[in-house]
Amino acid sequence: MEHTGPRVVSDVMTHTVVAVGTDAPFKDIVALLQQWKVSALPVLEGEGRVIGVVSEADLLPKEEFRDSDPDRFVQRRRLRDLAKAGGMTAADVMTSPAVTVHAGTLLAEAARVMAQRGVKRLPVVDSQGLLEGVVSRGDLLKVFLRPDEEIAEEIRLEVLPDLVSAPFKPPQVNVSDGVVTLTGQLPDSSLVPVAVRLVRAVEGVVDVEYRLSGSRPGAASDG
Repeated sequence: MEHTGPRVVSDVMTHTVVAVGTDAPFKDIVALLQQWKVSALPVLEGEGRVIGVVSEADLLPKEEFRDSDPDRFVQRRRLRDLAKAGGMTAADVMTSPAVTVHAGTLLAEAARVMAQRGVKRLPVVDSQGLLEGVVSRGDLLKVFLRPDEEIAEEIRLEVLPDLVSAPFKPPQVNVSDGVVTLTGQLPDSSLVPVAVRLVRAVEGVVDVEYRLSGSRPGAASDG
């Protein structure tokens, strides 16, 4: 069954992307960041292959170095920043290789990459490394804008049928502001934590509350 909500990067990424070539001048990069209100730009080579990213953090050493002693950078082993401080083009200041994802990457994995690498935006590339779009932290948060009924419908159609079959009736599903409430009975109390875990994994779910019981005597589980 086809999923009803965003699950992969292509569902939420921005397709119209501003990028620069390796020879883009420093001031032009600053101007583009300001104009497009973004924190980083992909750096392209050839027909659109992403070879790096230039971010605000890559540009700041030039201002920091302006009134600083170069020896301080050396003492703190910030030789890369010292080199960037003298950079004149995107090739001089970019971070390379770029941290990228593919359009089919799960949203959870994209969020994990952002957190681990400390970046706010990820270029989206195809199998050849060509730019297809950009996914940002804001894009990943779009899943929480899903309508409550859409979330409830996905739970009813895609989650519960794997847990409950005739003669049991599936639990009732109510969603309010992304908070899911499950009420009813499952075939076995051991399925309660499984149901909660699967529902929590549905895109757009903020939290799960449940009043579920198992069909076996004494198998109640309340939350």
